[in-house]
Amino acid sequence: MLYILVFLAGLSSGFINIIAGGGSLITLPILNLLGLPMDIANGTNRIGIIFQNITATTKFKKSEVLDLKRAIFLAVPATLGALVGASIVVNIDKTLLKSIVGFILIIMSIFLVKKPDLWTKERVVKRNNILSFIVFFIIGIYGGFIQAGVGFFLMIALVLLEGYDLVKTNAIKVFLVLIYTIFAFIIFAVNDQVNYLAGFVLALGSITGGYFGSAFSVKKGAKWIQKILFIVLIVIGFYYIYNALK
Repeated sequence: MLYILVFLAGLSSGFINIIAGGGSLITLPILNLLGLPMDIANGTNRIGIIFQNITATTKFKKSEVLDLKRAIFLAVPATLGALVGASIVVNIDKTLLKSIVGFILIIMSIFLVKKPDLWTKERVVKRNNILSFIVFFIIGIYGGFIQAGVGFFLMIALVLLEGYDLVKTNAIKVFLVLIYTIFAFIIFAVNDQVNYLAGFVLALGSITGGYFGSAFSVKKGAKWIQKILFIVLIVIGFYYIYNALK
């Protein structure tokens, strides 16, 4: 029964992660419920993430919405950051971190409504490669050791710094997460922090969710993604704050 829940968690996580982000907030508690300690749940969760993003990246590439050349450039700092994040223990108060992330997500949800064209229309921006490298390296660190919610920060950076609309942002986001998660997963695997049976059950659900999430993203376009992203930002923002305060 618990493995059925793991599959369903992967299904919902795969869809949500591709459209917006925060799917790990579903899968991590389910993996804990299965009896996995948080460190092993964190490593096991990466299997589902890898497979859902392989599926989604393939779909986005076939739909010709993935700017592969720019995605490869941004994958370099994100991957380097993820290797750092997966290798070290970050000395920051976890309660403070949750509060900060929660407030940022809620602020971004307001910004999403107040400045809708910023998210739904592709813009020509003067890209600063050095700034982008630094920002995506920092986001990669966060993704390497926490993962949950990293998609939101990637989307913010891709919209504000790179000028993409939400459809192309999603395409690059899943590519970046795929690349750096593969390398981060190796670190978890070497340290015996992976339950492969639970991971592959999770992956089966994630593949299905990732496929439907990418298809929905391409078919419905940026405005639908914007609506779903707004809801997810609000819910997960308050989730972080609630857990930090209790």
